[in-house]
Amino acid sequence: MPLAIVTGTSRGLGRALAERLLAEGWTVHGFSREPDGWAPPGFVAHAVDVGDPAAVRAAVAAVTADGATIDLLVNNAGIAAMNALLLTPSEVAAELTRVNYLGTFHCLQAAGKAMVRARRGRILNVTTVAVPLALEGEAAYVASKAAVEALTRVAARELGPHGVLVAAVGLGPVDTRLTRGVGAESLARLNARIGRPAGTTVAEAADFLFRQAVDPGLVGGSIHYLAALT
Repeated sequence: MPLAIVTGTSRGLGRALAERLLAEGWTVHGFSREPDGWAPPGFVAHAVDVGDPAAVRAAVAAVTADGATIDLLVNNAGIAAMNALLLTPSEVAAELTRVNYLGTFHCLQAAGKAMVRARRGRILNVTTVAVPLALEGEAAYVASKAAVEALTRVAARELGPHGVLVAAVGLGPVDTRLTRGVGAESLARLNARIGRPAGTTVAEAADFLFRQAVDPGLVGGSIHYLAALT
């Protein structure tokens, strides 16, 4: 039975992806700051702040303590903020970096070490279409996710020779708690811009992530967007 670690499983996309993996016969270890007691068969919850490197290392050690190997890591946990560049508080920029970039870095590093020892594994980092679009009004958020994309490319080169494939998936607005505070007109304009006028449901995003995660043709260092970008 393959084993996956998914971050941000307390709600939204992370929860939906965990459900899909479980339905496909995977064991899933979910990392979230505040597990809510959700515990279906095959799922193990861990209270982890991905921005805390010591907590991440301890959780990965717990996952592999009985000799288990990690087949898949999905770095999904993230936060968003919409602020004009000149009005973005430094605290907001710092927290976006801590969770989105450093959280991905810490989990990739800890799980990547275990995968290199096993000489196999896949790591899928979640990014956003806002990076290639250089979306205005989200400078600090876009920068944190651009760092994730750069990390993906470098990690793919460093870990690929050791049997570990690292790639990324970029999403547009997904109907989750993170986007429900955004105005309907703004969402409609962005969805039209990326060729998804009907938007993207959580189930659609989870399906896209799952298909990329198990795709035998997935190439290390690649970034796949659920969007029609021009």
